[in-house]
Amino acid sequence: MRLAKILLPVDFSERSVTASHYAHALAVPFNSEVIMVHVVRPLDYAMGGAELTGAVGAEWYASRLDDWKKQLDQFQAHEFEGLQVRRIVLEGNPSEEIVSLSQQEKCDLIVMPTHGYGPFRRFLIGSVTARVLHDAECPVFTGTHLAETPVSDRLMIRRLLCAVDFGPQSEAMLLWASKFAQGYGASLHLVHALPALSSGEARYLDEEIQVNIARQARAQAAKLLAHLQLEADVILEHGDPARVVHDAAQKLGADLVVIGRHVSAGILGRLRTHAYAIVRESPVPVVSI
Repeated sequence: MRLAKILLPVDFSERSVTASHYAHALAVPFNSEVIMVHVVRPLDYAMGGAELTGAVGAEWYASRLDDWKKQLDQFQAHEFEGLQVRRIVLEGNPSEEIVSLSQQEKCDLIVMPTHGYGPFRRFLIGSVTARVLHDAECPVFTGTHLAETPVSDRLMIRRLLCAVDFGPQSEAMLLWASKFAQGYGASLHLVHALPALSSGEARYLDEEIQVNIARQARAQAAKLLAHLQLEADVILEHGDPARVVHDAAQKLGADLVVIGRHVSAGILGRLRTHAYAIVRESPVPVVSI
């Protein structure tokens, strides 16, 4: 597998610095080109209502653009020495520009932080990251715990957990996950959330029906793996998908979680029902395919 191009959106915050460590660690083994992009809001937004218009406003904005370009040129310059890096400043809506650039450049991965900090971390995904997760066509690497995990020059991926729901995207997602795992010599594990027995009618199911549900899920997993000629451990647990994935990742000691999104975009976007919650609650970084 190759990650030829990694897109790294930068807003110069500490979160961007942390994300840059992961982008660097991912780029090194794949010899990837890293495209750093900083998106500037349009002039009317950037002025924040200030009465600077005409030539004065244009001059001020041009000066700020120059400052942002210089700041981006210096951003993590030492860390990325020896790698192929392009630095781009764009003007517009950040999420739209990031998604558009990723498509134009045919990027293989976008690396982004979330706004997940403090006691409210599990509820928060920044609006830009959420929109990119929703609209991007390429995989997106993110996670609320990025800042808490030390990153060496080479990212250690020993156990990769792939969350499957057996939908139409499962095959492509599992193929991506297996190739990524092979690149790191990592073991591949599948997790699937069975109906939560404590909610709704599920709690009234008798033991035989519960066993049949688990058996059918295991058969689906075996069929999918056989079709792709892959081997992986299969984890089946009852409960909310985000919680099942979280607990499985912790118990397994996973280094990365891979989840799927909708196959086609359209008006509803690409993000699957449980993807936000999984990203918010996962104890390790998540790649959304």
